[in-house]
Amino acid sequence: MTHFPLTDHIPSLRRYARALTGDAWTADDLVQDTLERACSKWRLWVVGSDLRAWLFTLMHNIFVNQVRRSLRQAAAGATVNVDEVENELAAPEAGTAQSLDLQRCLLRLPEDQRAVLLLVSLEDLSYEEVARITGVPVGTVMSRLSRARSRLRELMDGPAPVAATAPAQLRRLK
Repeated sequence: MTHFPLTDHIPSLRRYARALTGDAWTADDLVQDTLERACSKWRLWVVGSDLRAWLFTLMHNIFVNQVRRSLRQAAAGATVNVDEVENELAAPEAGTAQSLDLQRCLLRLPEDQRAVLLLVSLEDLSYEEVARITGVPVGTVMSRLSRARSRLRELMDGPAPVAATAPAQLRRLK
């Protein structure tokens, strides 16, 4: 049997996608989309370059595009039929309250901060690798990481009833 190095990276892609999306079904779809894109764009990967970083770059770009698309649909007043997404409305998996709190707090971070935090902390990538994946300078990676860690600490330590219900515009003013 032939060994495909692409398959070696599936567990870390799944882990990152799950942490990024907060939902197993959505994460599996994101990994599938990433692998499909990698297979269709294989000729764009430079032999000898970091395959893992290339795959994470693909996943990051796909995720950002999906977020943008959903924001455009929400702005356009697109509605969702609950019966069509019934399988996505499952209860959270059994686990400790702390892990659910961490996941909830991670999902409350801005997407750009969450992505950097997860790539550095969960996937153990260097700042330079994260900068290449996200397409921003290393200094921006460091800044986003610092802000993400601070915000996550605040979310995990303090009560959030007022901030959680405040409009997004008011939260940005803080």
